[in-house]
Amino acid sequence: MIMVVSSVGEAHVRANAEGLRVLAQRLLELAGAGVRDGRHLHLDAGVDLEDGSSGLVLERDDSLRP
Repeated sequence: MIMVVSSVGEAHVRANAEGLRVLAQRLLELAGAGVRDGRHLHLDAGVDLEDGSSGLVLERDDSLRP
């Protein structure tokens, strides 16, 4: 499972091994060839994240420098 806690200036993502693999798969999905700029995934508390987590949006933004 994955837990996201946000505070001023930072987000803290905690996960067990399975949760880290799920997060890595989601990130690899966004990094894939043919994925359009702006594509995003929402991770929501009680669904993708532990109850009580802050929501998390993962977004591909090709305008950012490497």
